[in-house]
Amino acid sequence: MKFAYLPKPKDEPIADLEANGHEHVALEDNPDMVIFGGGPKDFPDELPESVKVVQIVYAGVENLQDVFATHAKHGVRFANAGGLYDDTVAESTLALLLAIEHRLKAVRPEWNNTQLFAEKQYLFDDKKLALIGAGGIGKTLIRFLAPFGMDITAVNRSGNPVEGANRTVTLTDEVWGDNDYFVLLAPLTDATRHMVNADTLGKMKDGAVVVNVGRGPLVDTQALTQSLLNGHLRGAGLDVTEPEPLPADHPLWGLDNCVITPHTANIPRFMMRRIGGLAARNWELFAAGETMATEVDVEAGY
Repeated sequence: MKFAYLPKPKDEPIADLEANGHEHVALEDNPDMVIFGGGPKDFPDELPESVKVVQIVYAGVENLQDVFATHAKHGVRFANAGGLYDDTVAESTLALLLAIEHRLKAVRPEWNNTQLFAEKQYLFDDKKLALIGAGGIGKTLIRFLAPFGMDITAVNRSGNPVEGANRTVTLTDEVWGDNDYFVLLAPLTDATRHMVNADTLGKMKDGAVVVNVGRGPLVDTQALTQSLLNGHLRGAGLDVTEPEPLPADHPLWGLDNCVITPHTANIPRFMMRRIGGLAARNWELFAAGETMATEVDVEAGY
């Protein structure tokens, strides 16, 4: 298999693929596969007819819908990196939950332990968590949370049971009203955009916590900010925001009950370490006439 790496070739995944017997070539040299790690503006307007598969190096592909529409009609199939970073994102999610509940951002040089004695909480203390979007990352997070003994509700579109969860349901008003924590891992679609908004925030119990490690627009930022400012929410943890990056003067930065990381739940060196192996596996499946391990449903958009 011949492959091109766009827009900027990366040494580690190229070496991994070459070690598997594949050949790195330029796009004009008629590759069979394209490994793509850029944004929509970086994608070529035209692909050689030789290209059969595009392997995207990240999981969220909602910004590539126009690319799918343009090239899928010519028979090009797409794969993302879904599942490749389950452990990194799950651990980062756990870190956000702990940072909020242990009030790490509220620590002051004045040694404000009396304040923290009153405000600190623990995940193990008879808490209930709703996992909204229970794919690979969610399943890994359930495993990471097991020692805390939390009551976990997995939320997915099908309602099919998720291993390790106490129950699996579709999203209803009862979910919003019955849990202490909400971890957002759903893909961004028209149906999930601003799924956390003034209405759903109002249905949450006082003192609830929202953690978004999915896509920024899953949350209405203005509504979230208001719920944190007025004390309805206990806290929020955000690895993704809308807009992104969040402006430096946005009030969320100044709140000690909002912990923000700049889209670093997964980091580039893990992407580069793993994407070559995934691309090789997906090509093998494609060549065998099978569905690729992380094939994108271009109609659904993910």
